[in-house]
Amino acid sequence: MKILTGIDIIEINRIKESIENIGEDFKNKIFTEKEIAYCESKKNAKYQHYAGRFASKEAIFKAVSSLLENKFDIGWKDAEILNDENGKPQITFKNEKINSQINSIDISISHCRDYAIANVVILTK
Repeated sequence: MKILTGIDIIEINRIKESIENIGEDFKNKIFTEKEIAYCESKKNAKYQHYAGRFASKEAIFKAVSSLLENKFDIGWKDAEILNDENGKPQITFKNEKINSQINSIDISISHCRDYAIANVVILTK
């Protein structure tokens, strides 16, 4: 059993500019359909939520990197971050190679006007 952690912070404006300049190609490369629907439902705050999910995925990559033989064993959409009925973010791995090695995982996402940050803690089997 091992504890793995990952943390990431990003400027919300960088994500906003990527979405505005690259558009659907950027969103569809990074986020799942459900993540896009969630972020778009936030109207004026949608870029904060996109940035929070982007930081989450980066934090997840950092946390699981020691479980991977090759950094390309995980893609942007292999981890989906959605909120439960109480609003707490939850991670679902669509990559069974990683999922089979994890006992439990927890994530925290926060954002303010300029930045979004995410922290991930994983307990391996």
